[in-house]
Amino acid sequence: MSDVICDEPALLQMMSRFGIPLGVADKTVTQVCQEHHVDTATFLALANFMKQGARGAAEHLPQVSVAALTDYLRRAHTYFLDYQLPAVRRKLLEALDCSQTAEVSLLIIKFYDNYMGEVRKHMQHENRKVFGYVEGLLRGERTGNYSIADFARSHSSIDVKLQELKNIIIKYYAPTEQAELLHSALYDIFTCEKDLRMHCQVEDDIFVPAVQILENQVALTAQPADAQAENKETAGNVLSEREQEIVHWVVCGLSNKQIGERLFISPNTVLTHRKNIARKLDIHSVAGLTIYAIVNGIVEIGDIGHD
Repeated sequence: MSDVICDEPALLQMMSRFGIPLGVADKTVTQVCQEHHVDTATFLALANFMKQGARGAAEHLPQVSVAALTDYLRRAHTYFLDYQLPAVRRKLLEALDCSQTAEVSLLIIKFYDNYMGEVRKHMQHENRKVFGYVEGLLRGERTGNYSIADFARSHSSIDVKLQELKNIIIKYYAPTEQAELLHSALYDIFTCEKDLRMHCQVEDDIFVPAVQILENQVALTAQPADAQAENKETAGNVLSEREQEIVHWVVCGLSNKQIGERLFISPNTVLTHRKNIARKLDIHSVAGLTIYAIVNGIVEIGDIGHD
């Protein structure tokens, strides 16, 4: 575990959100996770996602614990709302001249406060509505017409206004003193922006597809035995043979152009197939397709990322 942390320091925040303290000695990742009752496959999926993106997490995605992932995301919300965002605000207050004549400084603080309010509303909605829905699924319950696809369609990045804020400071605020403090606050804004973007990507590329698999499992369990058998038989027939080929090669890491060359079709035809696949499955990420392909026997784990 210590080697993993030194290789990717961003994992320190991830450890905190899993409730794993420092003092890991020479223990392996598995040993540390087991000691602190953390699902190892979920930890590895997120660690590889942070280091290599969606493809890095693909091997572990089918084993991800939705319960562990939901708890991780809740802790991340607490970190942003109770620590990181307030810490940036304190630094800005210290670095900016907020006297009555410094209108630009006051507007910057007001801009940031409005942003914090939007993030709080966004994350509280997820805590209540989205995570509450997932907890019901984990109990085998699904009521109403809501699905994780509804969340995915309306989910938007929450780091955009931080991009605007840093640009405003860089372009239009010229400190007469405390320049070092402002540079430090600006650096923290860059860091927070990156962290928030990664958080949203984890939700889109790991959380959403993992919950979609859980939804399918709950729906199947709730059906009579004969309906379950029928659904299992037709699950692999949702896609045509050509579409399954497309999914296979997408998951294996080929571009549209490479897939077209392999299947003797044009890149535009490949793109059309991919749009149809996304519409049929309601899956819009490579990570989600990876889970679908593994579960339905379209690809073997060892083939992922290789052509």
